[in-house]
Order: sequence, then C-alpha cells, then structure tokens
Amino acid sequence: MVGTVRQDPGTGGVDGGVGVTALLVAAARALETHRDDSLARDEYAEHFVRAASASAGWPVRMRQVPDGDANPLWGRFARYFGLRTRVLDDFLLRSVRAGARQVVLFGAGLDSRAYRLDWPEGCVLFELDREGVLGFKHEVLGGLSALPRARRVPVPVDLGGDWAGALADAGFDATAPTAWLAEGLLFYLPPAAETALIEAVDRLSTGGSALAFEVKLEPDLLEYRDSPLYVATREQIGIDLLDLFDRRERPDSAGNLAGRGWSTSVRTPFDFSRSHGRGPLPEQNDALAGNRWVFADKPAL
Repeated sequence: MVGTVRQDPGTGGVDGGVGVTALLVAAARALETHRDDSLARDEYAEHFVRAASASAGWPVRMRQVPDGDANPLWGRFARYFGLRTRVLDDFLLRSVRAGARQVVLFGAGLDSRAYRLDWPEGCVLFELDREGVLGFKHEVLGGLSALPRARRVPVPVDLGGDWAGALADAGFDATAPTAWLAEGLLFYLPPAAETALIEAVDRLSTGGSALAFEVKLEPDLLEYRDSPLYVATREQIGIDLLDLFDRRERPDSAGNLAGRGWSTSVRTPFDFSRSHGRGPLPEQNDALAGNRWVFADKPAL
C-alpha cells in the first residue's frame, strides 16, 4: 500500500490535499482519451499526470492497468470521470451556443476545456482555483506551447473567500449570460460555503444563464468506507476521499435555485451511462449511489 497523501485541504498545489484529486481526474481523462470507445478526449491530461511528483507512476493508458476495467479505481471510477467530462462538456457547449459568452469554472483544477473544446467567437473562460493549482497548470501547458481556443482568464482565489470580487476584478460582466460549472467541488466545501456560492451565482446571473454542479446525497458517507471504489483509491494511490469530503449535512442547493426561479433537473450519472451506452452502472455497496448532477437554467426576462 502506498503512503497516504497528506490530507490538508488548504494545500496550495497539486501534490497534497484536495489539489491531488485534480491529478486523479487528469489521470482518468488520460485513460478515457486513449480508449477505443472514448467519451471525451483530453490530450493534455497525461502531461499533468507525468509532471507532478504525486502522480508520476500512475497509469495514463489502460494497458498499464494489469486488471484493466476490473480495477475499481482505474476501471470503474476512471470511467465515471470520463463520463462526467463528456456530460459537462456537452452542457457548456450547449450553453454557449444558446447565447452565453462567459464561462466560469469553479475549482477549475487541471481542466483544459479552454484548449480542447470548440468555442464560439468572443467566448471568455474564467478559471477559479488556488494559485498553486493554476500555476502548475500554466507551467505544464506553457511547456507544451498550448494555445487556448477562447480567451482564458485565470483567477487565483480561495473559494471560501471573496471569489465574486476577484471575478469582477478579472473582468466578469454580471449583465451578460453566463455558463457556470462546479465540477467535483461542492462536497469538499463547508455547507455554508456551498450555500453562499449558490446564492452568489444567482445574484451574478442575468436571464439566460445556466449552472451545472455535482452533489452527493448520502446521509452518511462513512457507510461506504469499505466500498471497492474508496478502498482502491486509498490503497492504490493513497487518497482517502472520505477524509477530504466535508461530511456535514449538505444544503438543498437544487431546491434553493428552484425557489429563486431557476428551472432545475437532477440526474444520476447512471442515467447518462445508459444514454451513452457506456459508463458505470449501479452495483452493491456503491460509493457512486448518492452522486447527482444538477443542471439549472435562469429564465430570460
């Protein structure tokens, strides 16, 4: 068993705490990219994995996983992240084609959507994350001479602080429709911070804006501590996700938005596995059972 990653949610870079989960998602995207039946392609993902000391030995192609898709981490869990990437890619592209010209990525991590998706002319992407994470991404992409396909604006900020002020200072226009995305983020935040984020998004969104985010609905996450997915993640790469998640009772953010006039849709990942014909399906002792993907639209006035 590898040594457990230091569980410090305040760690600034990608080699500890919540930051290392960005590497986990990057590794999953790399694996997905090289599948014959890939749902999403991210040619930059493996470069992030190889550049960080915490993930230097992780697989980026399925042939590097001895038990292949039978591996709970690099098979089922990685496929989950590949599916999530595709679904949220589709959400963002659908939103900008409907008229949004601003995209805000909360906890952007090692997201490379600015570089790999086809954006309409005039789009701007604001990437909010801690300075260390954004700095690591900038260094890796700079070494590849990568060029974004839309204007990319990194916004180094702690999402527990005044991110709205930092976003405004970076040029965000609250009078323009916006596509907001909180991918794999909210369950790391204290409940009050999640509620504050949702309320700020509502306040900063004009009609025609859209939001997608991920939540976990389990009343007690510790019931799944011995699930194959969490056990494999702890034992194979030393990440104890349950020590990183905030396990206090979560707010009803979808209901909060609905009460503010947004139309909302709450879906399971398994819904999309079935519609795409690949991805994880329910199983016993399933750590993904409570995951929900929420899509919300603020009606145009």
